Order: sequence, then structure tokens, then C-alpha cells
Amino acid sequence: MDRIWDPLRRKEVALTPEEKVRQWFIGLLRDSAGVPEHQMMSEVELVCPDGHKVYRADIVIYGHGGRKLAIVECKRPEVAIDQGVLEQALRYNALLDVPYLFLTNGTRSYAIHVDGGRGEYLDRFPDYEMMNV
Repeated sequence: MDRIWDPLRRKEVALTPEEKVRQWFIGLLRDSAGVPEHQMMSEVELVCPDGHKVYRADIVIYGHGGRKLAIVECKRPEVAIDQGVLEQALRYNALLDVPYLFLTNGTRSYAIHVDGGRGEYLDRFPDYEMMNV
């Protein structure tokens, strides 16, 4: 299987269809939204308060002072970004409480601002400084 360098994990990883989307989105966050690589982590382990259920967030974006700003959920291109994907990101957000959720399959991408338990789809992706406000 082909491999690709993941700058966030600082190692080569298997180039699966989902990984291809993740690496594309990391580049987009870095190059278009101005997110420094050192302010992102991929494959972030999330443990429920009961200690039993473990999730893995595809990408978590951190802001000034280490504050968590966003969760990115990546899917293979053939997986629809539907209510199930949104619910998955919301489950992760119940543990992290971030103001932004990004959902992508490399073909379709959505940005959602979360405030007070309510989500609002955004017309465009916020840049890093806007997320830090």
C-alpha cells in the first residue's frame, strides 16, 4: 500500500482514501485558513467520562493558549456528508466543547459554528484568527 507523510503525526501513514482527504484538508487549513501545523493534531483520542468508550477525532485545531477550536471529521469521497456524520462530530464535541465543526469527504465540505448547543452552517470557512476570537 502507498504511504504519505502526515506532518501532524510526523510519520508516514497508509494512504487510504480517508487519509488522502485528511491530508488534503490539513493542507487547506494550513495554506488557506492560516492554521499553523503545530496547532493541529490528527487522530486525537477522546475518552468518555465513564472511561469505556473511546473515539478518535480526525483533526483537532487548537488556538492561542491551547484552547480547542475545532473538530474536523473526514470521510472517504464516496461517503455522503449526512446527518450521521454530523451526529458523529457532535458526539465528539460533547467531549471537547469546541466552537467549530468541519465535515468533509474531499468533494463536499461544511463549516458549522456551534454556540450554546446550537449549530449554524457557515457560508465560508473561517480563517484561524477568526476562530480564535
